[in-house]
Amino acid sequence: MKKLPLGIQNFRKIIESDYVYVDKTQHIYNLMNDVSYYFLSRPRRFGKSLLLDTIAEVFGGDSELFKDLWIYDSGYNFKKHPVIRLDMSNIANKTPEVLENSILSYLKKCYLAEEFIFDDNIISDAFKNLVYLMYEKYNERVVVLIDEYDKPILDHIDDTDIATRNRKVLSGFYGILKSMDPYLRMTFITGVTKFSKASVFSVLNNMKDISMAEDYAEICGIPIDSLDEYFGEHIEQLKSLGALRNLPQTGQYSLF
Repeated sequence: MKKLPLGIQNFRKIIESDYVYVDKTQHIYNLMNDVSYYFLSRPRRFGKSLLLDTIAEVFGGDSELFKDLWIYDSGYNFKKHPVIRLDMSNIANKTPEVLENSILSYLKKCYLAEEFIFDDNIISDAFKNLVYLMYEKYNERVVVLIDEYDKPILDHIDDTDIATRNRKVLSGFYGILKSMDPYLRMTFITGVTKFSKASVFSVLNNMKDISMAEDYAEICGIPIDSLDEYFGEHIEQLKSLGALRNLPQTGQYSLF
């Protein structure tokens, strides 16, 4: 019986350590063959980070990691692309100045990891140059994945001044993505909400919002009809312990 991946957001660890993984690779395949810019809004703790990590691994080119999943037999060639990942939940944002310095510090680590020279003090320039340098180094278009893009705003939702100034920092930072279109394979941004009227996305008007798209309704989370397929053994074990009762009229399960 596979283990339950409680709190684990790393796709490779889930697969290699024999944890349960609810297969989302068909959705990812469809994304890769549609447009190039995506936005997805979901509540926190809803699987957005694992989704981005899975996308990163797909573009990492290790096909054997996906051997038992839908995408493995789809005909996808698992061509390797350079990936830039930015998790805004790990970026300090107490003030706009702290936010900029924290982003610069993260970008510097990305430069050093690729053995690039870091000599930019403006976050938008540093980001733009990183995309270009990675494109040149690998001769492949770059994948950009940004998780919890709105956290520096939501963390200060009760302080209008800091929230507004942080929003302006993010707007300039994310805004360079549109100008880098020739060098980008895919851009995927997640968050809790979409500040479309607050200018964060005003420059990214080519971004497809799949938050309410029916085709991608199950891209995060666990569909009710997948419970038996992925968690049947665990459910039966809990039932044997008297922790669950079956609801035959719906095919669902509930706690006593």
